[in-house]
Amino acid sequence: MAMDLPADVESMGILESKEISVIIVTKGAGDYLRKCLSSLRGQSLPPGEIIVMDNSLDSSFSPAILREFPSVKVLSSPNNLYYGASLNKGLSLTRSQFVLCLNDDVVLGRDFILEAGKGFLLNENIGMVSGKILRMDGSILDSTGLFLTLWYSARERGYGRQDKGDFDRPGFVFGVSGSVAFYRRKMLEDIKEKGDYFDPEFKMFYEDLDISWRAHNRGWKAYYLPSAKAFHARGGSFRPAGGLGRPFARRYLDDDLHGELIKNRYLAFLKNASPFSIAARIIPILLYDFCAWFFIIFFRPAALRAVFSKLRQSSRFGFDKQS
Repeated sequence: MAMDLPADVESMGILESKEISVIIVTKGAGDYLRKCLSSLRGQSLPPGEIIVMDNSLDSSFSPAILREFPSVKVLSSPNNLYYGASLNKGLSLTRSQFVLCLNDDVVLGRDFILEAGKGFLLNENIGMVSGKILRMDGSILDSTGLFLTLWYSARERGYGRQDKGDFDRPGFVFGVSGSVAFYRRKMLEDIKEKGDYFDPEFKMFYEDLDISWRAHNRGWKAYYLPSAKAFHARGGSFRPAGGLGRPFARRYLDDDLHGELIKNRYLAFLKNASPFSIAARIIPILLYDFCAWFFIIFFRPAALRAVFSKLRQSSRFGFDKQS
């Protein structure tokens, strides 16, 4: 459904704090969560509630956070639930109309919630809002919206480019980056699968593309507002310090995460694309796969076992999980 939306949203109203929940998933790495919570505490439009899903497996971590941020709800897990399952648990505890899902390695600009929230007021069919996400130095872009490539992988628009104002116009995008994902609850309820908002098989990577793709298939829209700024230390929770902000990020993933990356791309497009669209794109898909598998076989052969193990464990590929 085509919609003519104003390029200038300054005159739009604002959401109410009580309508907004924030869910942060953390493994407790470094000082990321503290900085993220501090940026939430300084918002010009503060959220009604903040929930931290603690996967640190450290019994001293949650009490330390609560002492500094007593209004925050912290739920500690005895095992690592990873990103999707953690968000499902957090979402089940909230009733707000809008939910902002964050990586812990994100710092929000002071007006992020105020500005991003305007996107939902443009039209009820907008179920996701993306802001301008920059690297921590504020000069390099991390994402200005999530897009689907011709070869069915996720592309963060502007990724790694200098911010020269090329993406300073608001407009529609395919989806939103999982690092700073603002959702309308009505959309999340509409696209649930077997009671889950996020597919728990996506432990890490591509969960944002999957949920954006499912929403797109159901007729929901995503909108980008550059006035909503956030800052992301991409990979801060799982990459070594030397790999932060570096190009070709998969070089810095361990074998297990490599397996997740490969498996989840297949999972995303086999779930959401029609057989006809896959057939129409088969050449770019195969070219991409050739490059991906070439890299693994010749540069990361130790990751091969992890890749096949992940594929074998997934019921979506016709394997018996018990075998």
